[in-house]
Amino acid sequence: MMDKPATLESTATDGRSRLERLLEELQRERDELRVRAHLLGAEVKEEWHHAEHRWEQIEPKLERLRAGTRESAQDIGAAVAQLAEEIAAAYRRVRDALR
Repeated sequence: MMDKPATLESTATDGRSRLERLLEELQRERDELRVRAHLLGAEVKEEWHHAEHRWEQIEPKLERLRAGTRESAQDIGAAVAQLAEEIAAAYRRVRDALR
C-alpha cells in the first residue's frame, strides 16, 4: 500500500511537533542551568542573560504558531527555529563553562 503524500497541513503539524519537542528540550536544559546559574562567572552570566532574552522572544512567536494565526506558519516556524538554535548554542556554552 502506498503512503499518502504529505499535505501542507500535515507537514506544518509535523514541523510544529518537531519544534515543540525542541523547545521542550531547551526548557529542560534551561531549568537545569537556572539552578546552577549562581556558579557562573561574569562572562558566562552575560551569555546566560543573552539566552534568557532570546527565550523571551521565542515565547510569543510560539504562541502565534500554536494559535494558528494567518501569518505564514513556515515563516514563524523558521524564526522560532533560528531563535531556538541560538538559545541551544548559548546553553551549550554555559554548560561547558560549568564543567
